[in-house]
Amino acid sequence: MQVFHSKSFDKQFAKLPVKLQEAYIARNRLFMENRRHVLLHDHALTDRWSGHRSINITGDYRATYREISPDTFLFVAIGTHHDLYGT
Repeated sequence: MQVFHSKSFDKQFAKLPVKLQEAYIARNRLFMENRRHVLLHDHALTDRWSGHRSINITGDYRATYREISPDTFLFVAIGTHHDLYGT
C-alpha cells in the first residue's frame, strides 16, 4: 500500500500541535495495516467531498483522502470536523 499527501495536507499537518501530528502518524500506520479498522471509522463523504473518504484521527479531528487505485491513497486534508465539513 502507498499513501501520499497533497501539498495542502502537508501545510495543514505542519500547523497541528505535535500531539495531533503523532495521533495522525499512529492512525496512518493503522490505516496501512487495515484501512477498515473500526477505530478509523473509515466512511465515504458526500456533497462537496463526494469521491473522498474520511478517517478519525481523534474525537474531533479527521483526515480526508481519495483512493487513487486499490493500493494507492492520497490524503488531501486534515482538520477538525467543523473546519473540514462546516458542521
